[in-house]
Amino acid sequence: MKIYGFITVRTTSSRLSRKCLLRFGEGNVLEHVIRRAKSFGFEPLVCTTQLGEDDIIEKIAKREACLIYRGSVKDKLQRWLGACQGFGVESFHTIDADDPFFDGELGKKSLQLLQKGYDIVYPSKSVYVGAVGFSLTSAIIKKACSIKESDDTEMMWYYIEKVPDVRQIELPVPDVRIASIRLTLDYEEDYWMLLSVLRILGPEAIRTDIEDLFIRNPDLHKVNWFRNEDWKRGQEVNGKEVRG
Repeated sequence: MKIYGFITVRTTSSRLSRKCLLRFGEGNVLEHVIRRAKSFGFEPLVCTTQLGEDDIIEKIAKREACLIYRGSVKDKLQRWLGACQGFGVESFHTIDADDPFFDGELGKKSLQLLQKGYDIVYPSKSVYVGAVGFSLTSAIIKKACSIKESDDTEMMWYYIEKVPDVRQIELPVPDVRIASIRLTLDYEEDYWMLLSVLRILGPEAIRTDIEDLFIRNPDLHKVNWFRNEDWKRGQEVNGKEVRG
């Protein structure tokens, strides 16, 4: 049985230009994320837009022998639904192209929890930023698409949570030793932090390695931790902070 990891990505970025194409290890950020997904046993499915500027993403996906779906520019929910319908996907885990050091084992645990009757499994708030995504069923995406009042679903969690009687749970992670780590790519400071982790630990670093590094270097997180507040301010929709 295939376990799908949806890598939602586009080249346009208001904070850090073309960040998915930035150099990272033996390739660029997107190539690294695809390869890391495969190393954890995921079937990566790249979801991008139909814009010409995202042709490069399709080329990368094909070069990496990766599934690719191209859909709506603003309607991320519809893009996910199209990918599910196009490839017969019933459930998937989101692997953000912004998170080069996502924990694939946590992702698989999230999908296993989803199978216990949930529509969506949220990432644990106790792990580092960029450690794990969401797990969702195609059914909940279809329901969200049927009730949404806008084709701009960039902040898709706002619409998913409006589905009546949505069954949701947060992924429990009991063994976290440190959480004040930001390993997601939105700002220049994030890029330098990620490159530092890559240089010290290598591309296959797992969560325990990463936690050890920051425990040994308690001031390291200060390089980009302040960017969390900047990012949160940008995620407000209708006066409410939205997950993801």
